[in-house]
Amino acid sequence: MDINTVRGIITIVVTVAFIGIVLWAYSAKRKSNFDEAANLPFQDDETDARSIQESGTNKS
Repeated sequence: MDINTVRGIITIVVTVAFIGIVLWAYSAKRKSNFDEAANLPFQDDETDARSIQESGTNKS
């Protein structure tokens, strides 16, 4: 087995892994999980804004 055969096998393995990741990422079953994860930064901002407003009203 020479180096070109090894390179060919590695190329096939990486290509199959890439296709698998793409199919996993774009599968319909994962859409709700990814939508929820995409909104996480906004949920933190709302929580911080509420705590700032509450602490501001407590000091007054």
